Amino acid sequence: MALGSLLKKKDVGPIRKKINLALQGGGAHGAFTWGVLEVLLADERLAIEGISGTSAGALNAAIVAGSLARGTHNDIADARSALRQFWRDVSIDGKLSPGQRALADVMLAPWRIGMAAATPFMDVTRRFTSPYEFNPLDINPLRDVIETHVDCAAIQSGKGPKLFVAATNVYTGRLRVFRNSEITPDVLMASAALPYLFRAVMIDGEPYWDGGFMGNPALYPFFTETETADIILVQINPVERRTLPNTSVEIMERINEITFNGPLLSELRAVEFVARLIDEGRLKGTHYKSIRMHRIEAQDILNDYGSSSKMKADWRFFEELAEHGRKAAHVFLDKHFSDIGVKGTLDLRAALTPSAQDQPKPAQWVGDGEKP
Repeated sequence: MALGSLLKKKDVGPIRKKINLALQGGGAHGAFTWGVLEVLLADERLAIEGISGTSAGALNAAIVAGSLARGTHNDIADARSALRQFWRDVSIDGKLSPGQRALADVMLAPWRIGMAAATPFMDVTRRFTSPYEFNPLDINPLRDVIETHVDCAAIQSGKGPKLFVAATNVYTGRLRVFRNSEITPDVLMASAALPYLFRAVMIDGEPYWDGGFMGNPALYPFFTETETADIILVQINPVERRTLPNTSVEIMERINEITFNGPLLSELRAVEFVARLIDEGRLKGTHYKSIRMHRIEAQDILNDYGSSSKMKADWRFFEELAEHGRKAAHVFLDKHFSDIGVKGTLDLRAALTPSAQDQPKPAQWVGDGEKP
């Protein structure tokens, strides 16, 4: 067969729309992201160019990136299977030992002051000691699971999607984003290293904690390091909660939700600001590009469960969250697939504008006689 015929035959097929994925961390609620990823991976109209992830989002991202980097005929099926098996293994009836299980329960519940009733000793211990004291052997239940399900060698080859994993430098307080060639089990553990549970992870002589403090997830690598301007944010941490926290646990949970959402909101403000400048023609001739933001979120769904559900780690709950993620992804694609590559579907101005309850009220004249 002539070369021209081979090329023509090879070129036949759907033209895939490129997307970047930004995956938030959020403990057990990361199982929602697992469901979203299953749907996006199975959609033959899409091609994943880059993935940014933090904490549980980084683990989901690395599993997908490693599977796709192998470039096998079954890489999509392999990625979906690896995601499922990862969440199966970290569930209560998975493969972890009892000691690993106790620590994993807290890892999957990153904003809990207390723990499950089954582990009151750990609860009391963590209130008054550091992980260097109550976890002297530095047991991290993630390592074995990561080494089993994440193909770091394939990620490092650079043959798959570009991967960006966020971690926080303890010394400087700055965000560091690790890229494909730097991805190791230590990097992934650093991205999920909650400081009240795990020791800081040493990388290149520097200690790192959970990336959620400074980037949850980091968006800026997409601005210059990928071709596509389309970012699909999978957001699993509620920005708003219309219930007032009363107990010490509820207060700490809400404080940490606000803290871990802060970096993302800052980056979204920057995206919106640059978009306005571009629309006004004030950035002509610069390297800036207008980003098309999209979002698949779990706000309403996970609000119904309550923040305490971040501590649940049973397989049935994970499957339930994943099913919610699948449904949310299908809804997004049915409604917005045609917009990918054309326009953003996340109204950044609306998302960043204070709600009606928070808007300043007009000043009221309370003096005698007519207003001045």
